[in-house]
Amino acid sequence: MNIRIGNGYDIHRLVEGRPLILGGIEIPHPVGLLGHSDADVLTHAIMDAMLGALSLGDIGHYFPPSDAQWAGANSLLLLKQVHQLVIDRGWQVSNIDTVIVAERPKIKPYIKDMQTKLSGTLGLNPGQISIKATTNEKLGPIGREEGIAAYAVTLLLGTN
Repeated sequence: MNIRIGNGYDIHRLVEGRPLILGGIEIPHPVGLLGHSDADVLTHAIMDAMLGALSLGDIGHYFPPSDAQWAGANSLLLLKQVHQLVIDRGWQVSNIDTVIVAERPKIKPYIKDMQTKLSGTLGLNPGQISIKATTNEKLGPIGREEGIAAYAVTLLLGTN
């Protein structure tokens, strides 16, 4: 059996006037993430992990912030495109393990909804996607509530 492992990371600044979207779920919060697309750091980290597992670069290569067509894009639609690249090359996602790093809001109440949304987008069982959350213990820009970051690792299985 062929296996490949990839990891991904993303961070975005928190600003007023933007919705907070994580894992495709809009979370009530007074500030949201700034980015060219919807700035969903969790979904972006997952995409980078998938691309990295197959040495396909990163999401900036496929969805450059300089390209107006991706302005405000729903990251779940981008995730579908990245997933199709994986499938087209004869691979399938075995599992995804993630961590969201944020001081606020509390992420735990939204984890199941994020798992459901992401697994539905990828055609996986929710149990194949792990989402954990932690704080930065008030250290650095995340600790000062200036941004939110996410890490992801994925295992791909070769289907050919």
